[in-house]
Amino acid sequence: MATTPLAELLRPKTLDDFIGQLHIVGKNAILRQAIESGNIPSMIFWGPPGVGKTTLAFIISQKLNRPFYTLSAISSGVKDVRKVISDAKSSIAGTILFIDEIHRFNKSQQDSLLGAVEKGIITLIGATTENPSFEVISPLLSRCQVYILKELDKEHLLQLLERGKKRLESDHETKIKIKEDDALLRVSGGDARKLLNALELVIQAEQGAKKEIEITNDKVQRVIQKNLAIYDKSGEMHYDIISAFIKSLRGSDPNASVYWLARMVEAGEDPKFIARRMLILASEDIGNANPTALVIAQSCFDAVNVIGYPECRIILSQTAIYLASSAKSNASYMAIKDAQKLVSKTGDLSVPLAVRNAPTRLMKDIGYGKGYKYAHDYDQNFADLEFLPEKIKGTKFYEPGDNARERELRARLKSLWKNKYKY
Repeated sequence: MATTPLAELLRPKTLDDFIGQLHIVGKNAILRQAIESGNIPSMIFWGPPGVGKTTLAFIISQKLNRPFYTLSAISSGVKDVRKVISDAKSSIAGTILFIDEIHRFNKSQQDSLLGAVEKGIITLIGATTENPSFEVISPLLSRCQVYILKELDKEHLLQLLERGKKRLESDHETKIKIKEDDALLRVSGGDARKLLNALELVIQAEQGAKKEIEITNDKVQRVIQKNLAIYDKSGEMHYDIISAFIKSLRGSDPNASVYWLARMVEAGEDPKFIARRMLILASEDIGNANPTALVIAQSCFDAVNVIGYPECRIILSQTAIYLASSAKSNASYMAIKDAQKLVSKTGDLSVPLAVRNAPTRLMKDIGYGKGYKYAHDYDQNFADLEFLPEKIKGTKFYEPGDNARERELRARLKSLWKNKYKY
């Protein structure tokens, strides 16, 4: 007989027992007020795995005395959605439909929800680890409130660990001493379910006839490695594998990249998820070292939206190999990061008069646009002009990388700006 996992045994039934996400369910927070009032909108919970999306839906089902249906986008389709809507039409109380991994629903499946949500026949609660702006159709998204759930921090994980320890001590009549918790926290990756699964695996491996179990980092690492298949039976290595894939691309290893890609393909990973990650990497880690990388990554993303498995694996492989083999530069990423950091410190500095827009006579009279030089009227299509606010003039955000293309860019910028930006 299968035993109930510790994570399920400890699933909170009330908001008072819920750990984390105080910005939406803490005292006087907007979602908490909605739940306690019993008047909830259709909503999307967006956040990493193991942070409470499904648990919040479960708490709503316990709190509200309304019909509550649960579907998984992996195993459900339009037929299942229509059955819930049909049942909801004959129900006096408003029906709540929870769809886990709603990002896996295609457009037609999401379209089947739209009318019922719009008319209030069902209140939709969707859970997703993917940005709903990309994965949920606009008409449906516009009718839902999006709540962003954050990764659990160390304090929250330690609270969960203590609850898990007490429950296991009671169930197994064993004294548990957590001497070291670094390894448990590390393997959890901020995921409550992974943390409790890991703790349970260690206790099961160590129990026997022992009346006291001591948990150390070495013991956790040894047990988790030995039981990795069990530990990952729910696909919890999803983020570990995509991390290895991206790091292999960044590290210019096409062989490792294709291996991790194959792992994801074999596991049935959403090809759009893979393509989107490569699209980000093409700009973040390659950038102007090879601008064509972004074009190819975008073409890949467009292609996998048209061509599904099994053929799209070839397109993913071609793109992964190209990106891995390309020259690398994070200069564009660092430039916007540094610029944003300065903006947060200096606030809204005034735009220099010369580069302000002057659409009216009054604006021209008070100096808007005065002194502006039209670049194409000058040699090399360049005019020496100050474009930055006075307070930060001469600040350099873009530092070209040490690769063939960006060395050319550096030489051109140095030729144009002389010593101003010290290129």
